[in-house]
Amino acid sequence: MDQGNTSRVTEFVLHSLSGPQELQQFYFAFFTLFYLSILLGNLLIVLTVLSEPALHTPMYFLLSNLSFIDTCLSTFATPKMIIDFLTEHKTISFEGCMAQIFFQHVFAGGEMMLLVAMAYDRYVAICRPLHYATIMNVRKCTGLVVGSWLIGVVHSISQFVFIVNLPFCGPNNVDSFFCDLPLVVKLACTDTYVLEILMLSYSEIMGMISFVLLLISYTVILVTVRRQSSAGMAKARATLTAHVTVVILFFGPIIFIYVWPFNNFRVDKVLSIFYIVFTPLLNPLIYTLRNKEVILAMQKLKRRKVTS
Repeated sequence: MDQGNTSRVTEFVLHSLSGPQELQQFYFAFFTLFYLSILLGNLLIVLTVLSEPALHTPMYFLLSNLSFIDTCLSTFATPKMIIDFLTEHKTISFEGCMAQIFFQHVFAGGEMMLLVAMAYDRYVAICRPLHYATIMNVRKCTGLVVGSWLIGVVHSISQFVFIVNLPFCGPNNVDSFFCDLPLVVKLACTDTYVLEILMLSYSEIMGMISFVLLLISYTVILVTVRRQSSAGMAKARATLTAHVTVVILFFGPIIFIYVWPFNNFRVDKVLSIFYIVFTPLLNPLIYTLRNKEVILAMQKLKRRKVTS
């Protein structure tokens, strides 16, 4: 800490998964493997969509962007967590902590909006198939992706401006493997009750709007799919199942964590690891294992690389 009229926190101590040195080494190997799998799986989807003309459609354009944002969501904190398993003092600078808070909300907010965009794409494809090509044109798809990123940035800035100017002069222990906003706010040397309510309300409003839009979209789609029994609808059901599974995996842990955001629960740390580390790996598995078009495109890409 810097000494002056008041001491100012210059670093925070992170409390990652605890255990003896042998267990920490296991965590290091385990999460390194997971992180490399996230990079490989998601970047492979992006590369496959870019290289295969048959996948140059709105659905796969949005899917490739989801894979990219999943990679970003995992990268803002996971490498730091992996390195910390090999160090005794798990610290992060004040600036690094603020950066983690900013990027977490950019990527998480952006992914929320991107999932809504993907639900809208499926709604148009299944409920208005004759107008799909007209509605989901290149301009609309690009606008949905850019809009998702912009909303994520605006959401993050709205949270960041409150916390970056708070005085931190006392405890600096964060009971998580990264600087999670609700935990860091509690460490400020001032009454943050009103600020906590404002920040929580804004996050809940954004999350609830996203979740309600997703719920309405998929309800309408499910009703439409149940009324039809064509081969095309069978394929739509498979795609829809993948979308709904991803939504549940992403929103489930976040909803649980932010129901009581300013109280400590050990399960919150586990859920944070789940949606930042495990969900970005499960997403490409869910979409590829249930999608023959992506699998075939990956096989073609592999043969192309082998013969070249």
